[in-house]
Amino acid sequence: MSASAAYVPVPATHPIRRSVCSLRAATKSYQLGTHVVHAVKSVDLDVMPGEMVALTGPSGSGKSTLLNLCGLIDTLDAGEYRFENQDVTALSERERALLRRASIGFVFQSFNLVPVMSVADNVDYPLMLAGLNASERRRETTAILARVGLESFATRRPDELSGGQRQRVAIARALVKRPRLVIADEPTANLDSHTAEQMLVLLRELAHAQSSACLIATHDQRLVARCDRVLEIRDGVLQ
Repeated sequence: MSASAAYVPVPATHPIRRSVCSLRAATKSYQLGTHVVHAVKSVDLDVMPGEMVALTGPSGSGKSTLLNLCGLIDTLDAGEYRFENQDVTALSERERALLRRASIGFVFQSFNLVPVMSVADNVDYPLMLAGLNASERRRETTAILARVGLESFATRRPDELSGGQRQRVAIARALVKRPRLVIADEPTANLDSHTAEQMLVLLRELAHAQSSACLIATHDQRLVARCDRVLEIRDGVLQ
């Protein structure tokens, strides 16, 4: 694939239900001074359309590294990554960015909203990057804000919202472009129990409605209980 080529999903030729993301023997290490950290060791993983998978394990077990590999933020040292049945292991940095922009949404525990932008502008931003025209972006942004119950907050800034409201904006921003894969890193860490429960229901409903695959790193047993499948990683090895 050339450095200037955009990612184009391979169309299914028969009704087999394919995984959205598929890792085979995925391996990743980091150099810390003279010490080598083997963060992910020969991991096999498949996440299916509409499936919500919880990734659990102690701090330092490799959860975030595995999310970064699936989200095309990090690259593999060894192994293979297929996204919707297309080998994306050796994509260039530009090609990874194009694929992330088109097909992957991210939800973070710190929300990562742009403070000087309104709620609507934060949600609109991925659509603007994707090149949608203004009327399409306005329609999609209005619709997703209604789904998360924040249509009346469209003109407010993030610092005018509660933690739960900011996380709902983050979910709306991640899902507004109808991504094939949603990556969430400890999305309930800064939320109280009631707000976390509301956020989990919302994320599950939207992801299932869009047939988005969800991979969520979490310590939160409330979230784990709502997932379709639970995987544990320890010392870089998927159990």
